Amino acid sequence: MKIGPAAALRHAGNAPGVIFMRKTSIGGQAVIEGVMMRGRNNIAIAVRSKDGINIDRKRLDSFSDRHPVFKLPLLRGMASLVESLVMGVNAITYSAEMAGEDIEEEPTAFDRFLQKIFGEKLDDVIMGFSLIISLGLAVLLFFVMPTWLANLAGRITDSGFLLNIIEGIIRVSMFLLYLVAITRMEDIRRVFEYHGAEHKTIHCYEHGDELTPENAQKYTTLHPRCGTNFLFLVMIVSILLFSIFNWPNFWTRVVLRIVLLPIVAGISYELIRWAGKSDSKLARAVAYPGMMLQKLTTRQPDDSQLAVAIASLKAILEVEGDDDIIS
Repeated sequence: MKIGPAAALRHAGNAPGVIFMRKTSIGGQAVIEGVMMRGRNNIAIAVRSKDGINIDRKRLDSFSDRHPVFKLPLLRGMASLVESLVMGVNAITYSAEMAGEDIEEEPTAFDRFLQKIFGEKLDDVIMGFSLIISLGLAVLLFFVMPTWLANLAGRITDSGFLLNIIEGIIRVSMFLLYLVAITRMEDIRRVFEYHGAEHKTIHCYEHGDELTPENAQKYTTLHPRCGTNFLFLVMIVSILLFSIFNWPNFWTRVVLRIVLLPIVAGISYELIRWAGKSDSKLARAVAYPGMMLQKLTTRQPDDSQLAVAIASLKAILEVEGDDDIIS
């Protein structure tokens, strides 16, 4: 009888003393009272509401599948970043509705005006506008502000290389302060618990254990293929890349950083993709700072939160199967 690689892994796992790790392409994201899991061709969002665990499963319409050029190195990172942002906003909106946090209000005159203009596309327009605003604020906080603050150091040194390094240190510091600040918010801590549940569940699957809350609890909340690692790598790669350039006037620096941001994202994506698949010491060293940073963005989940994450992962396995998601 012929068995697939996933089945072979299970057989190996049943042998005494044999330890293995599945290399899977599954990733995820914590949402409001739930977890989104993404497979090769599908996404599943599991959300706990007063009625139990609700699951929404959709087929992925990947931009890179429609335009294969975006499967090339660097370009795939840029496409993946945009797709992840869009899927993340959609998932959070859905989870807020299912968790009962969407408050019904009487439409205002402005709401009716927008509905008249955009019709059925209003939700997409609002989501796109929200995404642009969010990206704009992120660029302002983590790129424009550090550049402006580093400009003050120009009174001390005129070395372009040194000023770029100072700017990078300010950017990383602001990012860390931001994470520390949001961890004090009760709602965010709850999301971070689901983030921990997502990681524990994926670890449980990768180790070949049966997907149960009890088994998943044994594993760490830290994972090398995490968005936190990606964001930290973006910070580090931006320091290295921007340091190549001199220190021109303020607006030239701002434009340069925005223009180079897709390249920074592409390089960071390739690094985290490699670190997630490699067992080398170098890969572990690259992933280590981001792993430590996950101690801020993950929290220990309870069994009910793990049950939600497991439901989301099982929804992916039902349509894609073990063999389809083993890398």
